[in-house]
Order: sequence, then C-alpha cells, then structure tokens
Amino acid sequence: MKSTHHVVSPYHGVFFDLDGTLADTAPDLVAAINQLLIDRNLSPKPYLFLRPYASAGARGLLEGAFGITPDHADYIALRDEFMHNYEKALLVDSVLFDGISHLLDQIEEAKIPWGIVTNKGERFTHPLTELMGLRQRAASTVSGDTTPHPKPHPEPILHAAKIAKIDPTKSIYVGDDIRDVIAGKAAGMHTVAAAYGYCGCKEPPEAWGADYIIHKPLDLLQIIFPNRG
Repeated sequence: MKSTHHVVSPYHGVFFDLDGTLADTAPDLVAAINQLLIDRNLSPKPYLFLRPYASAGARGLLEGAFGITPDHADYIALRDEFMHNYEKALLVDSVLFDGISHLLDQIEEAKIPWGIVTNKGERFTHPLTELMGLRQRAASTVSGDTTPHPKPHPEPILHAAKIAKIDPTKSIYVGDDIRDVIAGKAAGMHTVAAAYGYCGCKEPPEAWGADYIIHKPLDLLQIIFPNRG
C-alpha cells in the first residue's frame, strides 16, 4: 500500500470507540457474565446470543443474561460481581479487530493524532488499552467516568479532542452503537458507524444517521484519505 506521508486528509484527528470498534472484547465480557450464571447453577448463554449485548457493557449483558434492567433489586449486586469477574480476566480472548493494527499504522504514518473514547470505566480501560498496546500510542484515552457524562453526551468526545489539541469539527468519530453517532454529531464531528462491531441497539447502522458506514476497519482509510490513489 502506498505511503500516506504525502497524502492530505480532510481530517485532523480520528477518534474511536473501544469495545466493538477497535477491540473485539466480547469474548471476555461474555465469559464474565456467563460466570454469574454458572455460579448460580444456571446454563450459560450462547456467545452469539450475548455478543450484541456487549455493546452496552454491564447494563446490556445483565439484560441479556438475566433479563433485568437497572431498576431491578438485584441489579447493583450482579453488576458489581460481573465487574469483579471481568477485572480478573480482562485480556484472555480479546483481540484487536482484523485490520486495526494496519489502520492505526497508516493514520500514524500520516501524522494524524487518534484517540479512544469509551463508556468503559477507567479501572478497565487503562489496563486493557495498555495491555493491548493502544494507550501508549493514543493521543487521548477517555473513559465513561473520566467526565461527568458518558456517551451519548458529547462531553467525553470533546474532552478527548481537547487533550489531543484537535479541532473536533475537523475530526471523525467511529463507533458501533447509535450513541456513538449521537455523541459524535453533538461534538461537531463527522461520524462513522462500524457495522462490523456489536451494533446492539434495535435500529440497524443504516438508521443511525452516521455520515459513513464501514463494514471492516480498513474501509476507514478511504474516508480518511479520500484522494489517495
């Protein structure tokens, strides 16, 4: 593939959601929630059934596994136990999606800063992104509890852009959930729906109102470098 050194991009920064966008973390998230079922002598749920629920983290997975929402009496205790399970086994089967390493290499080669904006709590984001070799490279890493509001509020994305010293209106945000598109738009960024991710909401990616839809990570190169031959 041609070098991107001499290629001008219309974007000054690229920001990514983490789970379901940069990293395929569902195997370890599903294992942590299924452990709750196993510990209660209940049958674990099939991976492919629970995978879309990983998009909404603990809330989604508890709904998928136990059929409960945050107003349920047992929700807090189950959530805390799930988080304990997950924290003990953050990086067993989680991997970067195919193409992400090459994508990030190309972005860096073009001297474009990139960052991570996730709703995952810092206690998970920091060790996971460090172990995966992402945090050391990212211009900013913002978690769900870094600012007072998680996505779909735009504040985490704006905070990431500020840390990276990038104009949000000249940036792009990539995510696999409708809240990523809502947050990105509210932050003034162009938005990309990652249709290869978990896409756990009821509406398909085509209905989210994103500026672009990609079906594999490397599709993003055509958006970042539209004039590259």
